[in-house]
Parts: sequence; structure tokens; C-alpha cells
Amino acid sequence: MSDKPPANRRPWYVYIVKCADGSLYTGITTDVLRRLSQHDSGQGAKYTRARGPLQLLGCEMHPDRSSASRAEYAIKQLTASEKRERAKTMRAALPV
Repeated sequence: MSDKPPANRRPWYVYIVKCADGSLYTGITTDVLRRLSQHDSGQGAKYTRARGPLQLLGCEMHPDRSSASRAEYAIKQLTASEKRERAKTMRAALPV
């Protein structure tokens, strides 16, 4: 048996990463480590493909995809400096 809960019960995470060029990227996922690995290997979002390596600035857990998507949208409306401040309030460590 897997230690992961069923897909419909897994929490979603909003994360903010800093790209090598200094720009910021915000996304959502159920597995932050896997998603960061995808970004770094060129399999992630088109935006991050040529901007690696990435540094995780922060991530936060949400109970479902809808909640994570709303949080992602709100963060994407912020300026870069506001996003950096927001990342400071997020849990900086990766989820276990």
C-alpha cells in the first residue's frame, strides 16, 4: 500500500519559486518535490524551461484544488515585490 492518500483527498500546494533570471513563478501541485523536479528537468511549465535552476521561496497547503487555484490566482495578481513578501509568510520548508 502507498503512504499517499487517495488523489481526491490529497492536499494541494501553492508554491512560489525564484528563477535563475530573478523572475518569480507561482504554481499549484499535489507534490511539490515532483513538480520542482519537473521544472528543473524542462518538463514543467513553459515559463520555467529556460529559466532554471529554481529556488523554492515558499509553499502552502490547501485542502483542495479549487482553494489552491484561487490562492494561485490571487498571488499572480500581486507585483513581484508583493509576491516576495507573500512568500515570506508561506511555509518555506517542503511538505513531508
